[in-house]
Amino acid sequence: RGSPEFPVLSKEGDVMIGGAFSIHSKITQPSFFFTERPTAYKCSINLREFRFAQTMIFAIEEINNKKDLLPNISIGYRIYDNCASTLSSMRAAMALMNGHELTLGSSCSGQSAVHAIIGESESSSTIVLSRTTGPFQIPVISHSATCECLSSRKEHPAFFRTIVSDLYQSRALAQLVKHFGWTWVGAVNSDNDYGNNGMAIFLSAAQEEGVCVEYTEKFDRAEPEKLLKVIEVIKKSTARVIVGFLSHVEMNNLLEQLSLHNITGRQFIGVEAWITADSLVTPTSFSVLGGALGFAVQKANISGLEDFLVRGFWETEFLCNGTNRESVLRTCKENPDLFQLKGHDDDLEKLRYPTNIYKAIYAVAHSLHSILKCSDKKGCNKALEIKPWEVVEALKQVNFTIKSGERVWFDETGAAVNRYELVNWQRGSDGSVLFKPVGYYDASLPSDKGFSLNTEAIIWSGGGKELPVSVCSESCGPGTHKVLQKGKHACCFDCVPCPVGEFSNTTLFGVVLTLIVATLFLVNKDTPLVKANNSELSFLLLFSLSLCFLCSLTFIGQPTEWSCMLRHTAFGITFVLCISCILGKTIVVLMAFKATLPGSNVMKWFGPAQQRLTVLFFTFIQVIICILWLTINPPFPLKNLQYYMEKIILECALGSPVGFWAVLGYVGFLALLCFVLAFLARKLPDTFNEAKHITFSMLIFCAVWITFIPAYVSSPGNLTVAVEIFAILASSYGILFCIFAPKCFILVVRPELNTKKHLLGKTQH
Repeated sequence: RGSPEFPVLSKEGDVMIGGAFSIHSKITQPSFFFTERPTAYKCSINLREFRFAQTMIFAIEEINNKKDLLPNISIGYRIYDNCASTLSSMRAAMALMNGHELTLGSSCSGQSAVHAIIGESESSSTIVLSRTTGPFQIPVISHSATCECLSSRKEHPAFFRTIVSDLYQSRALAQLVKHFGWTWVGAVNSDNDYGNNGMAIFLSAAQEEGVCVEYTEKFDRAEPEKLLKVIEVIKKSTARVIVGFLSHVEMNNLLEQLSLHNITGRQFIGVEAWITADSLVTPTSFSVLGGALGFAVQKANISGLEDFLVRGFWETEFLCNGTNRESVLRTCKENPDLFQLKGHDDDLEKLRYPTNIYKAIYAVAHSLHSILKCSDKKGCNKALEIKPWEVVEALKQVNFTIKSGERVWFDETGAAVNRYELVNWQRGSDGSVLFKPVGYYDASLPSDKGFSLNTEAIIWSGGGKELPVSVCSESCGPGTHKVLQKGKHACCFDCVPCPVGEFSNTTLFGVVLTLIVATLFLVNKDTPLVKANNSELSFLLLFSLSLCFLCSLTFIGQPTEWSCMLRHTAFGITFVLCISCILGKTIVVLMAFKATLPGSNVMKWFGPAQQRLTVLFFTFIQVIICILWLTINPPFPLKNLQYYMEKIILECALGSPVGFWAVLGYVGFLALLCFVLAFLARKLPDTFNEAKHITFSMLIFCAVWITFIPAYVSSPGNLTVAVEIFAILASSYGILFCIFAPKCFILVVRPELNTKKHLLGKTQH
């Protein structure tokens, strides 16, 4: 009362839209001695926020010139400057609701001065605005307030935003940090609703991702002593990556102090509030923020906007000479610093938020178009009284497309579905700072599919292409294990040598050996020896042996739900495939001998097609057994407390023992059948002596797995895994050496024996 708050920019219309932006920032607090009226804030111009106000006017004037949207209705505006202060936000909120005219008695109409409010840019100021106007159901639409706290419909029933909530950005930050292997980071946030809420979500998500946070510091723009404490913490820290959940004002303050103390070499991860803020680009800022990576609002070009910002606004809306508009004359007198921006166009390429303001204005216009029952022929019904709650309800129903092709609608929390662009601070060829897009994060997709990154395009802190490392402790090497450091984070540990008998530094050699044999057979595939030994089944057998060796790896490591199901089924299926191939080779040997008898045509009944079907049939039965096991009662990870009082053994419980023994029993049945057939064929002529090799291999196989059963049953806890791995490797090596070693010997050492004449000549002696 006595000093009304006047808008910086205003114009009357049939319907009014309010705006609240930080057209000035970098505030100097007035003294509060309570002995005199507080003086006004001393602030400096903020170009980015001024562009927001200009964009709001551009969108309103564009709608006023349309014939299909509010055809006979003019939209007016009242734009207030909150000077980046929550106290000024309250003054702006009261002025937007009441207007600046003084009224007496019962002449108050009960109607707010505006039908909707666009703003504000920061979450804390937006909360003040929303809580003040909320009880009166005056809709507030923010273009950049991202605090998740604003999603509460109970506390903010009339709040909307054309940007996505920080819930997604905070989680995306944790995923980004984890993606690059940074398990040791520092965190700094603004001490306000935006910073505190966003950081809380990030810390929770980081913990889930296994990322440790060395320190979490916060400060407010009006607390320089706290800022100095933050600088000291950063100086002493070992984390090379800093997550900055700050508004652009606090980030500017932090940047000034980091530059002053010459603190460089840190990799900054930023948020949409500051990562593309033009005010941060100074001659010294790149030494601190060069290589910074963060999320930004996606750019979209609005035709005609740039020309309006540079020329149209100054020629039509802010013409100080020759105007009769009292509001413009007052602004010209009280804000002479605005004229410094006339003709300025250096920032136009970096503008991102104006698209959100443009969407917000159009959302209000579409709501009013619906309430006033507008049509192309009759226009709008001006006699209808617009109630604030009607605008709120109409905003919930809007669904339209702006001229750039983007669809606009609000979800149940009042937020617009959006996606972030991932930008990187880089140097241009002319030395300028570029905010280069290197990927995006789509909040509408599942969290595991939301990221799209072009890592090769990123320039990291210091100007290099090498990924920075930020860990508390380096990974432990082979033969050592982690021991947590007392009283420190889980990411900080010492590497202690493993006890004797609990570690092996021997490579898994079987796969390499199998590949060498396969290569040798492939090179000699047209020679008599390889052809005589059924090359197709031999190659399939070598492939299955490779899988047998590899399946032993599934038994290593901490058991998980998937690894428990995979390890036993992979073992069962790969070994059945292997034994089926050997069984096929054994049957071929028997059939080949029968075929040499006079009048026999038995081989036509067991040709290559029948051999493939035999292998497929026997393997398919094992697949069915495994599917039944996994469906009815699959294996699962278990914490075993029975064997050791002082230790918890992580192991895989069988789930259904019947399923396990059915898988193992079927493998044993095929191996026994193969052994019997090979044993019967062992005395066939030398030309077909593969039966002897198969007999020996099956003898070793059966011996290994017969001894495995009592060893498996009696082995406690983690030793069970060792027994299984030994059985898998021993039986695999037995098959590989017994069947393929004699052939490899001839192929490598005695190639003169690898002739058709020699093979046929053997039978004539």
